[in-house]
Order: sequence, then C-alpha cells, then structure tokens
Amino acid sequence: MDLTPRDDPEQDSPERQAAATKSTLVSVGVNLVLTTAQVLTGVLAHSQALIADGIHSLSDLIADFVVLLANRHSHKEADDDHQYGHHRYETAASLALGVLLLVVGIGMLWSAVHKLTTPEDIPRVQAVALWVAGLALVSKEFLFRYMLRIAERVRSSMLVANAWHARSDAASSLVVALGIIGNLLGFPLLDPVAALVVGLMVTKMGWEFGWDALHDLMDRSASQEQIDQIIDTIKQTPGVRGVHDVRTRKMGDMILVDAHIEVDGNLSVKAGHDIAATARDRVMKLLPVLDVMTHLDPVGDPH
Repeated sequence: MDLTPRDDPEQDSPERQAAATKSTLVSVGVNLVLTTAQVLTGVLAHSQALIADGIHSLSDLIADFVVLLANRHSHKEADDDHQYGHHRYETAASLALGVLLLVVGIGMLWSAVHKLTTPEDIPRVQAVALWVAGLALVSKEFLFRYMLRIAERVRSSMLVANAWHARSDAASSLVVALGIIGNLLGFPLLDPVAALVVGLMVTKMGWEFGWDALHDLMDRSASQEQIDQIIDTIKQTPGVRGVHDVRTRKMGDMILVDAHIEVDGNLSVKAGHDIAATARDRVMKLLPVLDVMTHLDPVGDPH
C-alpha cells in the first residue's frame, strides 16, 4: 500500500473524480464491444463458454454505469442531511458490484450444470470462437492494467474493485479459450466445464467484494498499519506527551479519526489547541483522513 505523504484529501477530489470518469468510460467502450462480439459469436459458433464470458462482460458494462453514478454522487459537498459528505456512495457502489457479480455467477453456474447433465446436446464449437476469446483475453488484461494504475494513483477502493473485476474477466477469458480448444480437439464437455469455472470465479469475486463493502458500511476501522501511522504521527508532534483511545472508521475511501491527546496541563487553552491542530494537520497530510476529532487530556510535569 502506498503511504507517501499527500495533500489535504479534499483538494484532490476533483482529480479522483476525473480519473474515475475517464477510466470507467474506457471500460464502458471496451465492454460494449466485447459483449456484442462474444455473445453473437458464441451463439453462432455454439460456444456456451463464450456466451457466459459475454454475459460476464455485460455485467461489467452495468457495473461501469454503477461506478459512474457513485463517482458523481460521492463527491458532493456535505449538506444538512450528510454532514460528513457523501463518501460512502463509493462503498455502496462496491457492495452493488459484489451483489451483481454474485447473481451473475450463480446464473452461469446453473446454466453450466444443466449443460453438463445433458452431454449429448453439446454441439461442436466453431474455430472463430477461439479468435474472439483470444481478443477478449488480451483486451481485458490491458484494461485491468490501465484501470488499476489509475485506481492506485488516486487511491480509490471503488476503482480498485472495478479494475480487479476486469482482471477476473481476463482470467475467465483464458479459461474460456482453453475450453474452446478442448472442444475443437474432440472433448465437447470442456466448453461447459469452462463456463462452470467462469461462473465459480465470478461468484467468488462477487462474494468477496460484497462482504468487504458490507463491513465498511458497518464502520470498519482502518487497517492496523494505518492506525499505527496515525498514532506515531500524533506522538511525534511537538508538544504531545502521549496519545490514547484512538478510534477510526471508514467513510468510503476516507478515514475518520478520534483521538485523546495528552499535553502539559500547565499550558494555556490556546497552546493546547494549537498542538492538537498541528497533530490533526500532520495526520491529514500523511493519510487519506477526512477529519481528526481530538480531545485534550492534561498531564502533569514529567519531572
């Protein structure tokens, strides 16, 4: 995880929004072309695996529109009803992506199992299906690398989820290509087996995304690595004697922090406030922290 110092998180939100929109629109274009090519070719070439992969690409297309919608709303300014902003739209979008993948995966499993129970009805796949599967594999792998690079640069969990969604597509396209090759070599069961494997991959990824997003919506804390950095940063602030009762919770990609800061009890209220403000600024420049709520605890002279 990249933990290099950063500017105030509110200042880079336009960059994050623009990056999300650009990468997602690229994904929309790629998935639109692939969905059309895979489904049509799968029907004409009698490949259930290629049709399954096309449906997977269609789910990506729907997911892209979910991301665009969430990206638009998550960067709205705070208002009376949402005084901490709308950052959890991103978490809700990740949950929607997970549920979508889960439903699509289960549907693909059902279809593949049905085919495997009636092997006599499995037709021979035509060679053109292999070319389309290869094209999909290359396209999705390049799309994954492009989207992940942007997601890591702007540090957006929603974009990371969407990028890995594209990687799952690349992996599924590889499985589909192998299934088609097996069918062409005289092993017809390998095509629905490939569709079954794709369904398992999609179902697994949908569960993982949905479960993680659900935990974030339930006020999951930041990672232990981030918490340790927050504590160390506060402790290293001039004037801070100690820190305790540090609590964190996720707000989309951002973090809300509560901390009790110990300062010299003989200081004036203004001096104690200035120390707490400095500690807050240092934490917000280092990590994607939305706000730090501090409570001053006076301590006696250490001597």
